[in-house]
This record gives sequence, C-alpha cells and structure tokens, in this order.
Amino acid sequence: MADKRFFDKAGPFSLKDIVARINCTVSDETRLSLIVTDVAPLDSAGPATLSFLFNRRYKATLDQTKAGAVLLTQQDAPHLPESAIGLISNDPYYDFAKVSQLFYPEPVVEAQIHPTAHIEETAQIDSSVRLEAGCSIGDHVVLGAGVVIGANSVIERGVTIGANTRIGPNVYIGYADIGEGCRIHSGARIGTRGFGFAMSPKGHLDIPQTGRVQIGSFVEIGANTAIDRGMGPDTIIGDGCKIDNLVQIGHNVVMGRGCVLAGQAGVAGSTKLGNFVACGAQSGIAGHLTIGDGAQIAAKSGVIGDVGPGEKVGGYPATSMRQWLKQHAFVATLMRKGRNKE
Repeated sequence: MADKRFFDKAGPFSLKDIVARINCTVSDETRLSLIVTDVAPLDSAGPATLSFLFNRRYKATLDQTKAGAVLLTQQDAPHLPESAIGLISNDPYYDFAKVSQLFYPEPVVEAQIHPTAHIEETAQIDSSVRLEAGCSIGDHVVLGAGVVIGANSVIERGVTIGANTRIGPNVYIGYADIGEGCRIHSGARIGTRGFGFAMSPKGHLDIPQTGRVQIGSFVEIGANTAIDRGMGPDTIIGDGCKIDNLVQIGHNVVMGRGCVLAGQAGVAGSTKLGNFVACGAQSGIAGHLTIGDGAQIAAKSGVIGDVGPGEKVGGYPATSMRQWLKQHAFVATLMRKGRNKE
C-alpha cells in the first residue's frame, strides 16, 4: 500500500467502472458490484484489492493470492483461485497501468509563483503556471498552461515549454523547445554544450554548438540525464520517448517516437534512432550510426555498426542475439573441456 505521506489515493471504484475503463472480459459478471479500494501485487493484495499477473515467474503466487480481482491472460485464468474475479486481458500489465493511474492520478497543479523565483520581464508565463522556490526564468521564455518548474531549476532565455509539462528541482534547460505533457526529473541537464572540438597537438579548439534540443510531447527524462544541444543541426527527441536516469545523449542525435533508453545508456553524436528503439541499461551506441525502427539492444552492449529495423543485438561488439548466444555457448564449452583436461 502506498505511503499516505507521499501519495494521494482516489477511489474507491466499483469493479464495473474499472472494467469499463479498460474494456476487458470478466470471469464472473455477477460480481461486478465489488468495490475496489486499491491496487497491489499478488502476494500482498486483499479482498478489496485489484492485482495483476503478466510475468509467468509469479504464476506460483497466483493460486495463493487473496486479491479480490486479478488482471491476467486467458491462458492463466484457470489457475485463479475461486475467491478472485478474473479480468481477462490481452495485455494485463498495460491495463494494470491504466487502473493504477485511476487510483493514483498526478496531483493537480496549483498555480503559484514563489516569492524567491526570479523571472525576467520579457518571459511569457501562463497564469496557471507553478514556479517553485529559487527557480530562474530567463528572457523571452514561454511557459504554457499548467507548467511546473521545480525549486532551483534554471530555464535559460528563449526556451519554450508546452502545456502541462512538469520540471523537477535542480534542472537546467537551455537552447531548447519542449512539447506538452513532458516529465523532466530532478538534476536533468538539457541543452548543454555538445562535445565538439577540433583535436590538435597545438591544443583542442572548440567548435561552437549552435543547434538546439527539440523535445516532442509526452516525453519522460530521468534524473541526472544529460542531452547535448546540436552542433548545427538539432538534437531531436521524438514524442513519447522514455529516457531513464543517468543517460547521456550526444549532440545531433535524432530519436524517433516511443524510444526507450534504460539507465546509464549512452548515444554518441549524430546517431539516428528510429521509432520504438529499446536500449538496455549501460548499453553504448557509437556515433554516426543508424538504428532501425523497433531494434532492441541488450544491456551492456557496445554498438559500433548500423542495426537494421527489428533486429535484436547484444554483446561487444554487438552482434545478433542468436550469434551472441552461440558465442557464449561456444566459450562455455571450451572452458568446460579445458577444466576436464586439468
């Protein structure tokens, strides 16, 4: 159960209302009057709680759950205890996310400008904006309706931020345009100087980074992530991307829609990611590459060549998942034979 000090819970809701929201099939429609008070994992759920099963590893927990209702696939439904109502879904995890948002919606923004916020006269700020303690808003900044700027964050001159975007504390944003409904978490650095210079024995000479960062709508950027502005062309992050904490995105990178980058991933300059590319934690992608739509890169992989649409790669240097697994099996066999000879 969520700690009431930190989270405000909505509800309760009838199971009938929940089913209408996610449009699933019910195992027993005579029990739609059940009142659901919360969501919880299978092992801690109670009779008035809704839970879910999407990972088969937890299948053993299903027949012991005390949950009043469980989201699950048709395949897993026979293992549901009689005390629980089955909500049959093609994607239980996605539907559980919908229900969770119903119980735990984001707090409503209360318009406020803290007395310690610094705002330049030329900034255009909607009347519904919330500016928290110590934040700084530069010349000609444009903040749309419902924008939140967290404590001590700095928004440099000329930046535009779309409606209902929320910026956490201690964030820096410069040389950037940000869309609607984004979530940028504490400590993120957006629009910092790209890593561009001419190397020479006479000394390394900086190349002015005159591009911007263009971030689409409904993008999430994790804590302490850095996104460099472009050198001339822009760095572009497409709509709906999910970027985890401690990620580095270099100058001129272009990411399509719905890309997912897990923690400590890095994308070097001028690389292009298609739509819905997924990069595992601590994976690294070299510069000037093309990663096709729907490609998947395993955690800790090092990508030094182009990856085609839909390909799954892993290892260093990254190769197809099939080849990578074969290599691992081959090395393991050699090691086992070596030990046997000893």
